[in-house]
Amino acid sequence: MAVSPTPKPKPVKPSSAWVNPAQVALAAFVDVTASGGLPPIAVAFSGGADSTALLHAACAIWPGQVRAIHVHHGLQTVADQFEANCRAVCAQLKVPLEVIKVNAKHAAGESPEDAARKARYSGLADAALALGVNQVLLGQHADDQVETILLALSRGAGLAGLSAMPAVFERADIQFYRPLLDVPGASLRDWLTHAGHAFIDDPSNTDERYTRNRIRARLLPVLAEAFPQFRQTFARSASHAAQAQLLLDDVAAEDLLQVGSPPAIKALQALSRPRQANVLRHWLLVCHHARPSAAQLAQLLDQVAACTTRGHQIHLKVANGHVLRAVSHLQWLSPI
Repeated sequence: MAVSPTPKPKPVKPSSAWVNPAQVALAAFVDVTASGGLPPIAVAFSGGADSTALLHAACAIWPGQVRAIHVHHGLQTVADQFEANCRAVCAQLKVPLEVIKVNAKHAAGESPEDAARKARYSGLADAALALGVNQVLLGQHADDQVETILLALSRGAGLAGLSAMPAVFERADIQFYRPLLDVPGASLRDWLTHAGHAFIDDPSNTDERYTRNRIRARLLPVLAEAFPQFRQTFARSASHAAQAQLLLDDVAAEDLLQVGSPPAIKALQALSRPRQANVLRHWLLVCHHARPSAAQLAQLLDQVAACTTRGHQIHLKVANGHVLRAVSHLQWLSPI
């Protein structure tokens, strides 16, 4: 359905056979994740099909207890129209709406998608605090999850990347929930169209200059033809990867207690190379918020292995800082 300044539901009478799939998924998610209740809660509301279906679902489950947050990125000429559409929908549903404007422009060397995502979550957290809620529902669905997995594969990601999007995570003291990760995007659109609920079709979603959009337009239809159950099987693989990553995190935390922080070189050398890599990655990320590339980590492991004499020096660029040898330990040097 194309963008219209004032969404007007089509005069289609909903059939009892047509149930909002977002409502079914949200109810099941709450039973498993939150023991039956979440409010007060906010929905991240872009006006698109996924967040519109999710907002209707939340209002049906918790009437009068739902808030909405619209992030105004300011990246498109129609951004103001998107905001107006969201205000109209929220007025119809009698849902309080908080609109927050963010600067989503990307810095040199930063991907536009990453910059927009960071700005979005920061804005959502700020708006949630302003609304007095600490829980936010997100509308990413099964197709979004598959796209994330394929992007991770294309970048040679490890288990953390292949785990894709978690159903629950925390940022800036706000709990975020993704209850629709098992719901195909098409089923959300079908329900909205049948029920006569207007939603926005963001024109940027068809811009194939963006890798995610090329995956959506070109790869997903081929996968659906070759492997009809690919959404479920990909999700299962992502779940396995997430479980394995949790196990690696537990092992890394135990190993870090043994090697120390900062890590002692001799203690590191007593571990196998894979465990050295695991604990060093954990130390850099948890203690210093640094994410080494695969090449940087391999080079650091080579230097740890070669550190058998008192005079051997280590001074390597890792992420945005450096790792040095400080007598018997490794040392992190933050960027200036």
